[in-house]
Amino acid sequence: MFKVALIVGSVRRDRNGIKVAKWMEQKLKERGHEVFFIDPMELNLPLLDRMYKEMDNPPENLKKLRQMIVDADGYLPITPEYNHSTSSAMKNTLDYFLEEYFFKPSAIVSYSVGGFGGVNAAAHLRQILSEMGTPAISSTYPISKVQTVFDDNGRLLDEKHDKRVKRFLDEFEWYMEAMKKQREKGTPY
Repeated sequence: MFKVALIVGSVRRDRNGIKVAKWMEQKLKERGHEVFFIDPMELNLPLLDRMYKEMDNPPENLKKLRQMIVDADGYLPITPEYNHSTSSAMKNTLDYFLEEYFFKPSAIVSYSVGGFGGVNAAAHLRQILSEMGTPAISSTYPISKVQTVFDDNGRLLDEKHDKRVKRFLDEFEWYMEAMKKQREKGTPY
């Protein structure tokens, strides 16, 4: 159906976000989507020195990342909240590119160990994504007390999320379809 770049926002050793990411990957695949699983820890991304387009000889891991970003119909960043913001790993992963994101939607998933589900990180990430040309859908998907939602193997423990995620992904699909049709007609620039 669609190609979705799922972007993991944490590189911590004992990260909860990988559980969220694998669950979201499963939900997207159940709907027939192809998922590009972008994990900055696996890609071993260096700190940004210059944007991809400015590199004379980009490393293979960045070539691979760029291809996933270009091929995607939409982006699903999964961000933790660190100090009321998104993570440096998320920002570093996103900032290698710009034009590659244009005119494709994003849908933000945020999480925290506290009761607010990373909503501050989601709000900050929404500003960043908008500036980068990938507008975020109006809904976000915050997950509060993430450590109680999944077991150590990433299995969902709180079934209310299976019901809630449907509406979120329905909206994301609507935007991916609408924006893909418009891109096929041509873009403003």
